[in-house]
Amino acid sequence: MQSRVRVVLVLVVLVGWGSSIPLAHHSVSGEFDLSKTATLKGVISRLDWINPHIYVYLDVKEANGDTTTYMLETFPPPQMRRAGLTKEAIMGKPDEVVTITILPPRDGTKHIGYIERITYQDGHYNQLGSNEEEQFRRRGGQPPAAPTPAPQ
Repeated sequence: MQSRVRVVLVLVVLVGWGSSIPLAHHSVSGEFDLSKTATLKGVISRLDWINPHIYVYLDVKEANGDTTTYMLETFPPPQMRRAGLTKEAIMGKPDEVVTITILPPRDGTKHIGYIERITYQDGHYNQLGSNEEEQFRRRGGQPPAAPTPAPQ
């Protein structure tokens, strides 16, 4: 009888622990506004390559000369590695000014966002969020028409 009670207690603890994990996770659409984007220009000062999400810290020079640091969230490290991206690839060159398109937070919290795209000074970019067609669809518009091939 005592061993049966022990087994039941262990199962209750395991089920309770296991069910708390999904509740702790948030969805991108729950925290960030998928219908809007914002564009930031600045220097990546730090990158936290940690689970459950990577955080990119972007130092943005304001009009008054002050620097504001934005904490920008993106995918977890395993997804980045599967996509062939490294911490160094995301960081870019030292002191390089990058342009980052973000999804702003739903609750209006300042200086945070979810990264859609990072564009580097040489023009290459990392598309970390949805692609452009998906962005247009989410915002209720149509993507631009594909270019017509030039006549031969």
